[in-house]
Amino acid sequence: MTIKYDTDATNIVIDKAIISEDFFKLSTGNGQNSSILQKFINYHIKVVVFGEYSQYTSKSLKDFIYESNHGKDFFFVEIKQQAITKLT
Repeated sequence: MTIKYDTDATNIVIDKAIISEDFFKLSTGNGQNSSILQKFINYHIKVVVFGEYSQYTSKSLKDFIYESNHGKDFFFVEIKQQAITKLT
């Protein structure tokens, strides 16, 4: 959230490659996904993560991505240009 206060940024594009693979393992039940998303929502920051997701077979993860993409704050797309377009 430091970025928001230092730069007044409200939109963030993140390369999936820099996110821990544990983030995409919903079965661990650690609640990290929901707490991270909630922080972004609380600070009114929209986030798009771009990268390849086809290697994941988890129905829970696919549902999570689907629901996120149908919301208004957090999205998953395949390429960086899609991410930028999503936030403009």
